[in-house]
Amino acid sequence: MDQRRVEGFIYLLGFGASIPLSNWMIGHVGVVCPDNGPCLLPVGPGILAPSGVLVVGIALVLRDLVQRRLGKNWTLLAIAVGALLSALLAPPPLVVASGSAFAISELADFAVYTPLQRRGLVLAVFASSVVGLVVDSVLFLQLAFGGLEFLMGQVLGKVWMVLLSLPLVAWLRRRDERLGIQPA
Repeated sequence: MDQRRVEGFIYLLGFGASIPLSNWMIGHVGVVCPDNGPCLLPVGPGILAPSGVLVVGIALVLRDLVQRRLGKNWTLLAIAVGALLSALLAPPPLVVASGSAFAISELADFAVYTPLQRRGLVLAVFASSVVGLVVDSVLFLQLAFGGLEFLMGQVLGKVWMVLLSLPLVAWLRRRDERLGIQPA
């Protein structure tokens, strides 16, 4: 198997693992874990967000890398399986919110990333991730909690993770060019 596909399957495994990890974190990791709400972490001065946002930010980037390495069909299959996993592994009150927000935000990410990827990997990852994380945040919060109380924290937490990944994405692009690895 060539290097591109091996890396693609590694990204795919990371993408898949991000789903249960995010759902688990919402109920178990935080500086505050109210009985009837998500566990919260600080993502900025005075701004708290459900802890799963950190993993969701990474998942959006991993989805882009899966597409770069394995192509659109694998990516769409990963989104479908991911939405099912998200719904199956979410705490019972969050099943619809988790599965729906995951599916729709990942498809939004896909729709933005696909036309931009050939122009520049970093731009495509950043733009598609921002669109995906806003869609995910609004849908998840509205469906799960009936409001947008944590919207600023959700968006900020995910943006931090996307921004932290961009140097790695830029390095990957340069390495691909040096090794002659073409996108799928």
